[in-house]
Amino acid sequence: MNHSVSFEDDIDGDTLHEECGVFGILGHPDAATLTALGLHALQHRGQEAAGIVCFDGQRFHSERRMGLVGDHYTDPATLARLPGDRSIGHVRYSTTGETILRNVQPLFAELEVGGIAIAHNGNFTNGLTMRRQLIADGAICQSTSDTEVVLHLIARSKQASSSDRFIDAIRQMEGGYSMLAMTRTKLIAARDPIGIRPLVMGELDGKPIFCSETCALDIIGAKYVRDVENGEVIICEIQPDGSITIDARKPEVSRPERLCLFEYVYFARPDSVVGGRNVYVARKNMGINLAQEAPVAADVVVPVPDGGTPAAIGYAQASGIPFELGIIRNHYVGRTFIEPTQQIRAFGVKLKHSANRAIIEGKRVVLVDDSIVRGTTSVKIVQMIRDAGASEVHIRVASPMIFHPDFYGIDTPDADKLLANQYNSLKAMCDYIGADSLEFLSIDGLYRAVGGEPRNNAQPQFTDHYFTGDYPTRLLDKESTSNVRKLSVLASNG
Repeated sequence: MNHSVSFEDDIDGDTLHEECGVFGILGHPDAATLTALGLHALQHRGQEAAGIVCFDGQRFHSERRMGLVGDHYTDPATLARLPGDRSIGHVRYSTTGETILRNVQPLFAELEVGGIAIAHNGNFTNGLTMRRQLIADGAICQSTSDTEVVLHLIARSKQASSSDRFIDAIRQMEGGYSMLAMTRTKLIAARDPIGIRPLVMGELDGKPIFCSETCALDIIGAKYVRDVENGEVIICEIQPDGSITIDARKPEVSRPERLCLFEYVYFARPDSVVGGRNVYVARKNMGINLAQEAPVAADVVVPVPDGGTPAAIGYAQASGIPFELGIIRNHYVGRTFIEPTQQIRAFGVKLKHSANRAIIEGKRVVLVDDSIVRGTTSVKIVQMIRDAGASEVHIRVASPMIFHPDFYGIDTPDADKLLANQYNSLKAMCDYIGADSLEFLSIDGLYRAVGGEPRNNAQPQFTDHYFTGDYPTRLLDKESTSNVRKLSVLASNG
């Protein structure tokens, strides 16, 4: 996967990154402003770039920028260039395609049926295969984003309406995705056949909204209506009299939903409701189950901020060991704070995390984290806790070991770079990290925390391949020997 890692977020590529978040609204006079606010609430899903496309009844308008939503879309002059009552937006972390402006979504194209803008969260597992076929047939690709493939398929579709062309296009794609499209009169929402990536429907002043998480509805005071069902396409259209019709089309053959478990472990905001489940409660349950599965005699439970905090609260409550903020996070390290030279890298996590010595010194500490990817950050945090005077450091991880890479929109290292594949025993992993003990939540413990029941091995309730190797769809791009994951692209500054 082509990606760049920000130094502030991740010195050693030791965190997982979600690809992106989407937001769209139809028929509201403040469409662009509401979209900017919604994207701000979804900023945790992607910090590399943001874009908004709107339509004013005559023309489409696009503003796409590298960087954070707040860096650009709080400027009244920027919002003034986005008139109209319908809008879609996108925040991005790249998994497929480089971090360059031409890859920033929403992507827009002028087609026979009129202009159309598309924003997409997730990853197509046959995107490169389809791209190769399209280029062989004479298509010209301007970006390295697999979202562009959908635009080509819409353009080539023999269906009459833009809605039917869109459905025809996405039915040819495989993988995990939630997608929004906007035409002159329509806002269209679609979710992959098994619902790997989340997508919710809301309404504000009677106008339909679609977004990746409920927290984007909360920020603008919108009402949650329902989740977009897996495999469903919802077409909202403004009629000549100004009324809005809603046409929900469901697949002929429905399949059980399998939401990505990492939405609950790591990606979604704690105040969001994903698949009808509050994310904070699920994470707290993970900590409770972890305390039951992996108890240890200790004096204090300390979260690795911010992801480990809800699970640490659950662990502390279930174990009776006091919860303390033994690590303080510096929220003000800029994304380009300092050039990551080797000398600066030696500071390790101290740029972002500081040990709270008064809480840690002389104590047996349970460090609770949400996940461990490569383990390089864990090494530095354990050392930092020891330097602050801890007598023992026990790591408890509120998710299972990660053995397998993801191909549905999570940027994971290759399998051989994952900590779980580098050592053949838990003790060897523990010795590498430098802790006194190391334990992970079991897969059944995670399932019970989120869904209330253990994993159904015959028909898993969630997407969990990074833990189990059970990929829920074909991986056509990975299986095809003719696909090289590197895409050629013109070097450009914009």
